[in-house]
Amino acid sequence: MFNLKTLQRNKTVKYGLPMILLVVGGSFGLREFTQLRYDAQKIRQRLDPDLEANMDMKRPSVTLEEEYEKMKENNLDEWKNIRGPRPWEDSREYQEQQRRSKTD
Repeated sequence: MFNLKTLQRNKTVKYGLPMILLVVGGSFGLREFTQLRYDAQKIRQRLDPDLEANMDMKRPSVTLEEEYEKMKENNLDEWKNIRGPRPWEDSREYQEQQRRSKTD
């Protein structure tokens, strides 16, 4: 029936079959690698319950209204935008110049 040389000459067997095996095998391989990634993230996210309780106690409960009241107290009419020095400028000299112009 089929001869081995006939199969080797067939373009579908020569190029198509390895391509299909590569695509199907690659999808299974990628699934395993991505699963490892998600498993590692789950492990990192787990914290000790005592540590987690301490973290929650240290966080102050700040509301949006409190922050809004703080921002209302700022006087934005006298605000001046001051740029930082560029890499080729001397930063100390530039800062002194900005301080002098700020007091004027």
